[in-house]
Amino acid sequence: MTTKKTTSLYNEYGCSIEINQNGKYCLRIRGHFARHNWDLPVYFLASTFDRAIRRLEQALQFLQREEERLWFWGVDRSDDPNVSADMLRESGLNLDRRTDFPRRAEHLTLAAEQAVSPFQIAPLRRSLAQAIGSGRAAAAAAAGAD
Repeated sequence: MTTKKTTSLYNEYGCSIEINQNGKYCLRIRGHFARHNWDLPVYFLASTFDRAIRRLEQALQFLQREEERLWFWGVDRSDDPNVSADMLRESGLNLDRRTDFPRRAEHLTLAAEQAVSPFQIAPLRRSLAQAIGSGRAAAAAAAGAD
């Protein structure tokens, strides 16, 4: 008898980074939590790329650790949707109310409640750095065409 590995106990995080008009790095995370089949889009701003990556690791740790609490207060039991937004703000995150999510996003899949290791962040860091680099090159090319 073979067992089929299911993804039902795995959380998936889509991560996207861009530089806003103020020169800050805006890192967006769209978490899909499989246990209760719900999504939580969040974002944060950072002044440097290195700070953004450090905060990304902290944010993923927080989302993994607090999944049940966020779901309970944000989706299941609360009449006030701002309860989960307040919880996020305490950890330096903001609820992302934008409905679109960039097509070019990096993904990380983790077992529910699993801690995030720096080894899992390293490939995300490289991919997000490339995304910033290609975005800058495209913006420079567009500016040169004017």
